[in-house]
Amino acid sequence: MAEEYNASEIQVLEGLEPVRKRPGMYIGSTGYDGLHHLIKEIADNAIDEAIAGYATGVTVTLLNDGGCRVDDNGRGIPVDIHPKTKLSTLETVLTVLHAGGKFGGGGYKVSSGLHGVGSSVVNALSTRMIAEVYRDGKINHIEFETGKTVKPIEVTGKTDKVGTSITFYPDPTIFKETTTFDYDWVVNYLRHQAYLTKGILATVHDERTGKSESFYFEGGIKSYVRRLNEGKEVLGGGDIFYVEKQIEDSVVEIAVQYNDSLAETMRPFANNVLTPDGGMHVIGFRTALNRVINDYARKNGLLKEKDENLTGDDIKEGLAAVILVKLPDPQFEGQTKNKLGNPEVRGYVDKVMSEYFSYYLEEHPDIAKAIVQKATLAARARKAARAARDNVLRKNAFDGLNLPSKLADCSSRDRTECELFIVEGNSAAGSAKEGRDSKIQAILPLRGKVLNTERARLDKMYANAELVSLIKALGVGIGDAFNIDGLRYYKIVFMTDADVDGAHISTLLLTFFFRYMPEVIKAGHVYLAKPPLFGLIKGTGSQRKIEYIYNEEALEQTLTKRIEERKAAGTKINPEDERFKQAGYTAQQRFKGLGEMDAAQLWETTMNPKNRTLIRVNIEDAEKADAIFTKLMGNEAELRKNFIQSRAATVDLDDLDF
Repeated sequence: MAEEYNASEIQVLEGLEPVRKRPGMYIGSTGYDGLHHLIKEIADNAIDEAIAGYATGVTVTLLNDGGCRVDDNGRGIPVDIHPKTKLSTLETVLTVLHAGGKFGGGGYKVSSGLHGVGSSVVNALSTRMIAEVYRDGKINHIEFETGKTVKPIEVTGKTDKVGTSITFYPDPTIFKETTTFDYDWVVNYLRHQAYLTKGILATVHDERTGKSESFYFEGGIKSYVRRLNEGKEVLGGGDIFYVEKQIEDSVVEIAVQYNDSLAETMRPFANNVLTPDGGMHVIGFRTALNRVINDYARKNGLLKEKDENLTGDDIKEGLAAVILVKLPDPQFEGQTKNKLGNPEVRGYVDKVMSEYFSYYLEEHPDIAKAIVQKATLAARARKAARAARDNVLRKNAFDGLNLPSKLADCSSRDRTECELFIVEGNSAAGSAKEGRDSKIQAILPLRGKVLNTERARLDKMYANAELVSLIKALGVGIGDAFNIDGLRYYKIVFMTDADVDGAHISTLLLTFFFRYMPEVIKAGHVYLAKPPLFGLIKGTGSQRKIEYIYNEEALEQTLTKRIEERKAAGTKINPEDERFKQAGYTAQQRFKGLGEMDAAQLWETTMNPKNRTLIRVNIEDAEKADAIFTKLMGNEAELRKNFIQSRAATVDLDDLDF
């Protein structure tokens, strides 16, 4: 019999007033991420109903009028009068900060919304919120504006349904960047929740476009691991290690499968919340994994007595794993919940993984042998890389005292103002050196295309002169010597030609940073420069002026606007003239490469902090990024072919250079 869920389970901690004044404290930002965090806060409550065993479905609908509706078929938020607030419990949950069923009692044994502030925060940051609860055969309806009740709760009809429906409209005075929801974000979010919650049907509808998708995974996190390994060759066939065990009042669920890549893909969760910075569950997992694999290798003669133990770095190569722990009182670090701190969870995960992964290896000797052989190969490569590093980068080369000779360094030693421009080609590098602000801007030229590091270990990188120069210049080291505190430049800018080759070089550099220095990207230090594609020229000689245009669409818009302005002013337009002449320009220049710009032009358009456009590189979805790099930079040509063919119809050939 289900535990009673009523007003007594909702505990009130404090009021709502601070939210609109400091929204970033509650949702992280008021940009794209903060906007979509609103959906997550409401939908997480629906997922919690499913985790607790009371709901089987959640639906997110993106409405034509800019709103979002989240429906579930759970128990429905209680509507009886709360003993402390003297309001309906529904109104209390939606208007009082820290009011929810997640602070103890019988509301939820396990939940993702630790702090219980989500629903009220979304209400406070919405111009309008409408809530309907289907419970005890009645439809209970209430409405709010900017967190204040405008239509008190009332029964508006009868129903056979159970559950909760919440519709909200983000406040544009709070979310000034955008209030338009991204369908793909919702798809990714609900797909993950369906993987993590066996038996739930997660659906998204987009009324704006008519798109709709549903997700249901009977295999749960086993299906998730299978997806993580798409496009990769798995070791020992298609079998996946899986265990789910309850210890005390917590549940440990783990799925593991190795692949032939060099990268690790681990997704740790606590109560369905991704913890990208790990925590105690990850420590317990790694400790057990390393111990079990080393014990198996020694017991079966795959490691000799004289051999060193395999390290954690050796063992994690090619690992794809999902770790999901469910516990009644998760101790997350902050509202963003990036790391799990419960010390007892370390022991729980260690115990489950040690016992059941040991059984698995004994029962699957082919897979066990393949895992040990891969880790042993990684160990040999690690030792070769150390020898190569000692040979190539002697005498503390990473400390900044032995910088590459081709680096034109900046004079400032305040790294927070220093910028490193990684420039394609000696011609462009020459212009960049001449035109730069030498106090804060350093230039590192690249000769040709750097090594594709998707399938290369460290020993290969130390043999590549271009990568060695880059590693030296950055100052952070690499591999087990990596330390982000040594980073010498606050901005690292890829400055390549605006063509296919330039894009390829940028992709090779991104592959290197993503696979070997992801911390540098995550800390917000990596940027792409955006040089202009066109110059519209007016006048000649000393009267010559250039207006710079950065893409085809902007060029057409500029020319159209200028032509209309000339027509309005009574200027006669010759339709036989080229478009730039119709618009009143004397010439149009197409910059096919950075080398076509002189120092002054390169500074003015691409390097001057007052004028330039830089695109910061973020890792918004590490899982998706991993899949893209595997497709585009891995060994499987068929994957690249399919990727290109599936997108060929959407490519504008006018934007490509041949």
